[in-house]
Amino acid sequence: MMRISQLLPAAPGTIHGDPDAEVSGVSHDSRTVTAGQLYAALPGANVHGAKFAPALIAQGVSAILTDPRGWDMITAAADESALAEVTALVVDDPRAVLGAVSAAVYGTTDTPELLGVTGTNGKTTTTYLMAGLIEALGRRTGVIGTVATLIDGEAVPSVRTTPEAPELHALFARMRRAALDTCVMEVSSHALAQHRVDGAHFAVSGFTNLSQDHLDFHHSMDEYFDAKAQLFTPSFSDSAVIVVEDEWGERMAAAASVPVRTLGRDDRSEWRIEHTPGESDFALHAAGTTIPLRSPLPGDFNVTNTALAASMLLEAGTSPEDLSAVGRSFTASVPGRMEVISAGHDFQSAQGPRAIVDYSHTPDAIEKALASLDADSDELVIVFGAGGDRDPGKRFGMGRAAARGADVIVLTDDNPRTEDPDAIRAAIREGIEAEIATGSARVRRVVEVADRGAAIDETLASARVGTTVLIAGKGHETGQDTGGVVTEFDDRERTRSALCARLEGAETGKVQS
Repeated sequence: MMRISQLLPAAPGTIHGDPDAEVSGVSHDSRTVTAGQLYAALPGANVHGAKFAPALIAQGVSAILTDPRGWDMITAAADESALAEVTALVVDDPRAVLGAVSAAVYGTTDTPELLGVTGTNGKTTTTYLMAGLIEALGRRTGVIGTVATLIDGEAVPSVRTTPEAPELHALFARMRRAALDTCVMEVSSHALAQHRVDGAHFAVSGFTNLSQDHLDFHHSMDEYFDAKAQLFTPSFSDSAVIVVEDEWGERMAAAASVPVRTLGRDDRSEWRIEHTPGESDFALHAAGTTIPLRSPLPGDFNVTNTALAASMLLEAGTSPEDLSAVGRSFTASVPGRMEVISAGHDFQSAQGPRAIVDYSHTPDAIEKALASLDADSDELVIVFGAGGDRDPGKRFGMGRAAARGADVIVLTDDNPRTEDPDAIRAAIREGIEAEIATGSARVRRVVEVADRGAAIDETLASARVGTTVLIAGKGHETGQDTGGVVTEFDDRERTRSALCARLEGAETGKVQS
């Protein structure tokens, strides 16, 4: 429990009511806040959270954090006698102090050691790889990210990559009670821009890469970069490991205001990856020694992700000897990240294609995923689309990347949301056709099957033995949003079902040139 007056260092403002009123938690969600918690009534894009305060006060909520406008709305609408029982902390920008307030209420300034990963692609995979290494070292860890939150092995589904500050600090408190050693966490650019990680401090932060994504929110690559760069400041991190395999990584290393270890595959990097393309085993030259490692996931880019995970643990204090002891034997699997789907029998080797589901939904991710699968495939097929109401500028590049890397493209819907699915597919097709026009495209056949389930079924029914089919874009997701209506849909389950149908002698599909 914490008195409202004790929050003033974190949120300098004016207290209305009893400064000794106590709160046991924080919530900005009017649907879940309970009596005894501090309700953060924040200004929103469409509705101010103060609109819901009078009803909450009537239900017993008696502590509120808001801004002057919110407090005026509350005092004008709430019952006067009920308002007399309320204590409000009024600050100019409640969202900007919400993280610090949450940390104070939950007492999470001494959380389990935090390790944070940001970047366009690879955040989820790197956190799971790091968790696998930590567990192999005999330590207990938590994971917070896109796929799920894991607390001592207990999975809690995630709504967004990085939770809002109150939920985040409540998770930290739960992890501390469970006596976890470490929490490995994805840190999105949205979370940094929207103050969701305020009050969290990372022992080591890692950077994977930067490529076009989320420009519907950030508006430019420079703005996107600046949002992520906040993580590599003393306000959020003690030190950093930054992959410098692209120009954005080099720029991030130069911009960071905390001690940095650079990681890459050439001598420009302080810590260096020694790797033969196509191999899983590699060596990390770091901390004055050579550490043998193996990526448990396919793809050369996952060698980089594994090296980043190991490097962050080194930077956090794990000894090279301990890492070397587990580096080629640890395991990790990431739902929907280069996940090989099986029909449950020795099927792919004799009777059908290899099917892989991956979350790749940017031009760079598609290019890397296809390149990583090329060596082991007689033919490479990609089934993909693009999400609606999200950065439309990347669709053209996604089409070009697919045309460069795949023999066959099956263009389908992803999550159209409120956009016209035909228009989304047309934008991707423009990129495909532009790449074909250069004369350097690999693709020799493009098929359009709007219904995603039918696209998966027909592709896997007709694909030859030795073909690799990459189903890209949705990964671990279990729903499809069309016109604002979400229906159950899981690429992994649909793929497994299609493989089983083929195994049981289903008719050849309809994917034709």
